[in-house]
Amino acid sequence: MTLVRTAWHVLVGIKDFLVLLLLVLFFILLWAALSGRGPLGVPDGSALVLDLDGVLVDQASEASPAEALAGGAGAEIEARDVIRAIDTAADDKRIKALVLDLDSFAGGGAANLDSVADALRKFKKSGKPINAWATAYTDDGYALAAQADKIWMNPLGGVLLTGPGGSNLYFKRALEKLSVDINVFRVGTYKAAVEPFTRGEASPESRAADQALVDSLWQSFVGNVKKARPKADPVGFVAQLPQRMGAAKGDLATAALTSGLVDFIAPHQDFDDAMIKLVGTSEKPRSYGSFNGVGLNRYLAATGGAVPGTGDAIGVVYVTGNIVDGEAPRGTAGGTTIARAIADALDENDDIKALVVRVDSGGGSVLASEEIRQALMRAKTQYDLPIVASFGPVAASGGYWVAMAADEIYAQPSTITGSIGVFAILPSFNRSLEELGINADGVKSTPYSGEPDVLNGIGSETRIVLQSGVEDIYRRFTAMVATTRKLPVAEVDRIGQGRVWSGVAAKQNKLIDSFGGLDAAVAAAAKRAGIKGTPRVIDIEREPSPFLAALEGFAGAGEEQDQVRDPWARLASASRLRLLSAAGDFAVMARGPTMQASCIECAAMGSPRLPAARQGEGLLARLGAYFSVR
Repeated sequence: MTLVRTAWHVLVGIKDFLVLLLLVLFFILLWAALSGRGPLGVPDGSALVLDLDGVLVDQASEASPAEALAGGAGAEIEARDVIRAIDTAADDKRIKALVLDLDSFAGGGAANLDSVADALRKFKKSGKPINAWATAYTDDGYALAAQADKIWMNPLGGVLLTGPGGSNLYFKRALEKLSVDINVFRVGTYKAAVEPFTRGEASPESRAADQALVDSLWQSFVGNVKKARPKADPVGFVAQLPQRMGAAKGDLATAALTSGLVDFIAPHQDFDDAMIKLVGTSEKPRSYGSFNGVGLNRYLAATGGAVPGTGDAIGVVYVTGNIVDGEAPRGTAGGTTIARAIADALDENDDIKALVVRVDSGGGSVLASEEIRQALMRAKTQYDLPIVASFGPVAASGGYWVAMAADEIYAQPSTITGSIGVFAILPSFNRSLEELGINADGVKSTPYSGEPDVLNGIGSETRIVLQSGVEDIYRRFTAMVATTRKLPVAEVDRIGQGRVWSGVAAKQNKLIDSFGGLDAAVAAAAKRAGIKGTPRVIDIEREPSPFLAALEGFAGAGEEQDQVRDPWARLASASRLRLLSAAGDFAVMARGPTMQASCIECAAMGSPRLPAARQGEGLLARLGAYFSVR
């Protein structure tokens, strides 16, 4: 009788779940139908409003159904969409001006910010004005705002420029408390990715290399700001901030105004009124104001038909986020996922005449990196396609490995690249088990039986084999770079050793060929393929799930996400995201493949990475729960 009752409860539970699922699907479809009713037109004489509510990335990540339904995945805006909208608006007679609404902008990788800034500079050549608005500006937002003709700011806001850099997490003491041994095998004086497991602080070599990197990135930022806004002095403003704040009686907004960093201090209503004078009043007030404007997503939807659907094309392959073995969702570079996408695209589309591999990754699995490179090499040999690499904010270690299939490499001066090095990492838990009163014992037929033995400690013979394997992969890596970049192996070893370089230094060291964004790489690929005029672009990537997109839209409809607008809260939010992303990287490293070509410190200074942050949040929660019961 008990069995029957249990079976009945299970059946009722399944029935209730299916009914709930059908109701959710019904409301999602209803919401999609209602929200898509309006005509997607572009008002005459309007302003294109780049309402950047979230983080700027190369490829938006894919949330799980639970995260999508909860609406907590975070907003990600793809840089390619922003640039396409700006380029289209420059020649669109219906667009009279451009508005940068940066009030909820949460940042982006420096190279992507540079590419968007380049597009804004081209837009200004059309003679159409650009106005920027935000309650407050930090580095990333100001990098874009500096391109505007007029910068507006809330009286209670301010400009806080900090420059690249910050703190990293080091887990040595935590691992000691857990009695976990981290066994590291590496090649490279500067391969700092393993240091968070083995040290309580950065090594002198890594600190020196990182300092050179952030100094170069800061110089690029200052140069771009000065070029766009000659009267601004970011270096002087930062150096004299306490004195300027004192002269302004603690008013951060006034200090920014008197320093020439902004043009107007006014409430948003005044900014709205000024935009109404410029482009007129909207028929319906929007979140950004009452002026005659069209938002980014609406403009992209309305102008999507302008992209040609036939003709010779350049295929753009996206390698974004941690490089992992097997399949992976968007925002993470699954080796098998990307290799299959390349093969399918070339099999199904004869219009693709060249490939651009767009990299925004600090690397990861050696095997997955090589799987992607081999897929690109097959495209080159089997289809006789030229390949050009385009480096985004980060293209280091495994990300640089992937690019060794390319005939030519483009990067921005602020790109973080290099980190030519390899390591293996394996935890062992023999001390943890001893503390719990558990012993590990057994017999072996050879020295390698049961190895790597994470329960009783890794054997000496296995350690030798692992170190030899790491050294062999490093030799392969440096030889591959030497062949592709036409450099002596000794020179590659000198600039390798795991050291990270800025785009400026990488060009000097011949690790890249030219400066430029994705558009420059596409143009170079078209030239190599003999394509005349502007080619169409086919994105080669995992398609986003329509169901998840609808679920995210439904969950977020009518809701205001938590937004940070004051400058100090923005800095704290960015720091929190970096911390969570770093924790997520370490979680992936600890349980990921043994052989890795990864650059954790690179990724930390690159694009905001919500997938890694979500993993890091889970790791820190588990660690907190563990220590709370110790």
